[in-house]
Amino acid sequence: MSLLIKSARIVNANKEEKKTQDILIEKGKITKIAASIKKDGAKTFDAKGLIVTPGLIDIHVHFRTPGQEYKETIETGARAAVKGGFTTVMCMPNTQPVIDNAAIVESIIDEAKAVGICNVIPIAAISRGQKDEELVDMYEIKKAGALALSDDGKSVVNSQLMRMAIQYADQAGMVLLQHCEDPLVSAGGAMNEGENSTRLGIKGDPGISESIIVGRDIELVNYLGGHVHFCHMSTKRSIELIRMAKAQGINVTAEACPHHFTLTDDAVQSFDTSTKVNPPLRTGEDVEAVKEGIKDGTIDCIVTDHAPHSAEDKEVDFQHAPFGMIGLETSVGLTMTELVHKGVISLSQMVDKMSTAQAKIVGLENKGQIKEGFDGDITVIDPDQEWEVTETDTVSKSKNTPFFGYNLKGRVKATIFAGKMVFEDV
Repeated sequence: MSLLIKSARIVNANKEEKKTQDILIEKGKITKIAASIKKDGAKTFDAKGLIVTPGLIDIHVHFRTPGQEYKETIETGARAAVKGGFTTVMCMPNTQPVIDNAAIVESIIDEAKAVGICNVIPIAAISRGQKDEELVDMYEIKKAGALALSDDGKSVVNSQLMRMAIQYADQAGMVLLQHCEDPLVSAGGAMNEGENSTRLGIKGDPGISESIIVGRDIELVNYLGGHVHFCHMSTKRSIELIRMAKAQGINVTAEACPHHFTLTDDAVQSFDTSTKVNPPLRTGEDVEAVKEGIKDGTIDCIVTDHAPHSAEDKEVDFQHAPFGMIGLETSVGLTMTELVHKGVISLSQMVDKMSTAQAKIVGLENKGQIKEGFDGDITVIDPDQEWEVTETDTVSKSKNTPFFGYNLKGRVKATIFAGKMVFEDV
């Protein structure tokens, strides 16, 4: 079945087209882009007045399979992804059991293929059982289909193990995604350490718990070569360190989440446990630094860190609630509202941060660009539609977000995966 997208205003990372074009997708691939295309028997989608981007990519989500499917499954996570405009997502390994061997990697890939509405690629652990003691078999895991490794939820604190991980990952052609937190410094902190934590009586996590690991890993990559990608950067100091490292030609990349450029730790004053995330919501100065990092390229990509938890898990006191909020369905709206419409970044920069750069970082071929010969993964967005985030409109299995009631500008209208319409906002 062919799909013909008419009157598309194409936005790629390197160019925002001024004139509309038609896009023909056949057998899952983009076969033709032209001013006007006719194709007998093709299903047609009219994109007039909308922007058309490469399928969005998120290299940092949590789908809770295996072991905690009551929070999210591959299917419910995939449905949240395509509603948010994502055609490829990569799920973190802090599951039960941990994704640390080829068998689990293969089972997740098989389940995702059975669902069949977007690419779900598992990220395997760096250390066996995420115990920070012994490296996983990287070659076996890569052969099974994983592209990246992370102990997300924890740092690899063992510096000798991280040194070996950088060297072996470089040889295996895999990417290391580092959760940056020194647990001896964060020491069980539940929110950002500062005036608000003191006033609220909640144990604080200082920003240096993040920047200490960032600085260490920059030094390791400078010494060894290789590549480390820093997850969910939240502090001004971390971003300064990464900016300096890049200026010196050190091969590090970094990501940030919408909640870290939208909310400050003032949001915790509500005691809403949906505002408890790791790394925590920081100060206004940190939020501005994240925005500046995204603007100047220090932050390479925008990810969601989609972290579903059931209502029962979150309905405890703030100190003991699990970290995390969902984010797949609000990412486009928050990014457009806070960054694009406020002139922080352009639409092309948004496409780079939410698709093209992520494809490059993890080595996804034929994705992240609307171009003849590339995969027929497409996201269609109404940049001007205003909408309210509501629980009834949320398809994720969990509903832990502080953004219910927020009014956003910019909404996903359709998601096309391998030439197949997998979501349409009607």
